[in-house]
Amino acid sequence: MKRGYFQKSLVLVSRLPFVRLFQALLSLIAPEYFDKLAPCLEAVCNEIDQWPAPVPGQTLNLPVMGVVLQVHVPSRVDRPEHSPPKQCSHENLLPAPVVLTSVHELDLFRCFQPVLTHVQTLWELMLLGEPLVVLAPSPAMSSEMVLALISCLQPLKFCCDYRPYFTIHDSEFKEFTTRTQAPPNVVLGVTNPFFIKTLQHWPHILRVGEPKMSGDLPKQVKLKKPSRLKTLDTKPGLYTAYSAHLHRDKALLKRLLKGLQKKRPWDTQTAVLRRHLLELTQSFIIPLVRPRAGGVRAEGHGLRLTPLPHRSTTWPASCPCRRASRPGRPLSQTPPQIRPFRQDDFLRSLEHAGPQLTCILKGDWLGLYRRFFKSPHFDGWYRQRHKEMAQKLEALHLEAICEAQNIETWMKDKSEVEVVDLVLKLREKLVQAQGHQLPVKEATLERAQLYIETVVGSLPKDLQAVLCPP
Repeated sequence: MKRGYFQKSLVLVSRLPFVRLFQALLSLIAPEYFDKLAPCLEAVCNEIDQWPAPVPGQTLNLPVMGVVLQVHVPSRVDRPEHSPPKQCSHENLLPAPVVLTSVHELDLFRCFQPVLTHVQTLWELMLLGEPLVVLAPSPAMSSEMVLALISCLQPLKFCCDYRPYFTIHDSEFKEFTTRTQAPPNVVLGVTNPFFIKTLQHWPHILRVGEPKMSGDLPKQVKLKKPSRLKTLDTKPGLYTAYSAHLHRDKALLKRLLKGLQKKRPWDTQTAVLRRHLLELTQSFIIPLVRPRAGGVRAEGHGLRLTPLPHRSTTWPASCPCRRASRPGRPLSQTPPQIRPFRQDDFLRSLEHAGPQLTCILKGDWLGLYRRFFKSPHFDGWYRQRHKEMAQKLEALHLEAICEAQNIETWMKDKSEVEVVDLVLKLREKLVQAQGHQLPVKEATLERAQLYIETVVGSLPKDLQAVLCPP
């Protein structure tokens, strides 16, 4: 179709989720590229090729087009602070670097400013994996809002599908717009007004307009019923019949509003909002993963983990892995099994050990947990937690075997089949540990390898040839 003009775009494709860094990078490159085309892009690529690898926990200075971008690559041990993280010194860099407070996190406050009054409701919708459509005036706004929504659950992993910018040309268009079945658990970001009509049957629709930089919260953003969604006259707001389980945190809204009036830096506002959402998520998760004293256990109503002890002598006598290391016990026995999660027992425990211990918000926490158990996020969380516990138990089992120090005594009255079985299991655990799948100390790995050599050396020559081929 002839439109009277030529449209072109600069697209950056990466496997790294460094959204904020790449936004800043494109804002530098795109204007020059549209003006100078290929030579500019070639020079930029040569500069980027010289950048150091993104090592977690390090602060990097990245030169490009006469500008130095200073970013901190996050790691698992980083802890969220009440204020934006401090960067390292400029090290007499010329020109002075452009400091990005985060390499991957969006400006959360700027994204949520039009819908601040509904942040907790949106957090609940994300927690429950509800289908949600974001109607925005531009692809940039729809993308940023969708990415901001899915980041609300940190540190809980977002396990549903999400499309920051969905168009009528996507292959799932018919699937998402059909009325013959319920909408899938997906967050869609769209800009085409055509979707206002075709997605009216979706249970939750968030309509956002152009952001306003005034000192007041937008008064036009109200909670509306889905039936009020019209084809052409759609005002900004959250269209849903969902009733939030938790009461709104008015103190947070007053604090953010006061920050706007005092022209507090946006990064500080974002830090306040992100901290609130993080603490809210952690308060929700803590009852599910509450540690118990005395090692690793699988409780009857939930999964419980504590840090790995430094020495096996600190284990309680009832620990299955501890019993495995006693003289006379079969060292080749399998690790103890993890008991299944019992929802009813967990819900009964909330009265005296629920999120009210760490969160001041009132509301129907019990009802929120009941709906969470039916969501994809509970299934994703449970699978990940079960995997972590299984790896912990495997590591403890390996440590119990290696610290038993009765391997020769144990082998005296064992058949060759049992001895070979122990060798195979130890090798399997070593492979897992060396692949960083088991949290095992280096000394334990060395002892396990020594045990394997000791056991193999006690076998007949023909079995040694089978287990250790030349």
